[in-house]
Order: sequence, then structure tokens, then C-alpha cells
Amino acid sequence: MADERKPAEDFEVTADLPDSPMHTTGTDHITLIGSNTEDTIEFYRDILGMPLVLRQPNLDDPSQTHLFFDTGDGRIVTFFVNEDRDSNPRPQRTGVGAVHHLSFSIDPEEFVEIRETLNEEWRGCNEFDRGIFHSLYTQDHNGLVIELSTDKWAIPDDRRGEVLATAQRIREEDGADFAEERHIEQALDELGMDVEKYDLPDAETGSGV
Repeated sequence: MADERKPAEDFEVTADLPDSPMHTTGTDHITLIGSNTEDTIEFYRDILGMPLVLRQPNLDDPSQTHLFFDTGDGRIVTFFVNEDRDSNPRPQRTGVGAVHHLSFSIDPEEFVEIRETLNEEWRGCNEFDRGIFHSLYTQDHNGLVIELSTDKWAIPDDRRGEVLATAQRIREEDGADFAEERHIEQALDELGMDVEKYDLPDAETGSGV
């Protein structure tokens, strides 16, 4: 069956809505299995600065508590926790269906300060210039990889998909292996978008490409 699958390059990359029976309107929340209340709040509230906005029993399993954190724009990340569980800072499970990492947006003007905070008050971080965005990578108290990412340009949220899809087309025409700054700049120019570019530190791409 694998030999009959369409190759990845045959699937069109576009910001247009697909011809599907339904369309989502955004991300409401993501729920993870956490450890205990104290350790979860220590990282997500006291280090990342996410307000704890709701706490109640897990409605499917009242032996667990359900913690809700506001990630900064009203989008929510939640955790099922149990006071009998200790934090487990080991690498997360890998393979199909596993969570590779979570990425949260940060203010580009606070990028350096956030990097210093992670190095001084948490477990450190790795910094990479991913071409179209700039990121810090750390781990939460359970070993889950957390990316803190900032766009390099002040692109309005409602046009990010359009810009990325345009950059993808330009990248393919350019024959580049991955999207780079120049592809975004060309996309912004093509779309007639005059947006601010943020001043971010130099860093390696971290890419194996």
C-alpha cells in the first residue's frame, strides 16, 4: 500500500480553504497528561508566565485535576494532573502519534530577556534561527520539548498562512531546501505587505538539511 501513496510534492501547498466537508476556525485548546499541580504550575505559570485561569476535576476521571492555562492570546493549554504523580524529566515517547513539541509565541522585544531567564532560572535552552522565525528550545518538568518562537516580521495573524504559502512557492521556484529569510521577504513584497522586521540575535539554523 505504501508504494501506491502519492508523493508529498504532489500535495498543493496553499492558504486557500480545501474542498473538505468542514473547516476548523482555530485552535481552542490542547490537553496533555501532566504530573502534579505544583510542578505543572511552577513551569507553565511561574516560568513561562501563563495565567492559571481554570481548575476543576477531570470530568471523565474525577480522580484527576484539570488545569487550564492561557497561553497569551486566549488560546488554552490544559493538563490532567494527579498529586500522586511525580515529575518525570525523561525524553518523551517518540513514534507515530506522539507529541514532538509544543510551540508558544513570545514577544520579539523580550527574546533576549527570555533566553537569559531560561538559562538562569530554569534548565537552559537552545537557540536557532529557523530562517522564517527565531526560536528557543527548552524542556518542561516532564521532559516535553517546549519551543518559544517569534516571527521575524510583524505579519498579521490573519495573513500568516498566505505569506507562508507564497514563500513556499517562491522557495520551490528557487530550488532551496527550506524557507529562508529571502523567501519571506519576496513573499511580503509580492503581496504588497510593508511590515516591520524585528531585530533578533544571530544564531545557527540547527538544520540537518
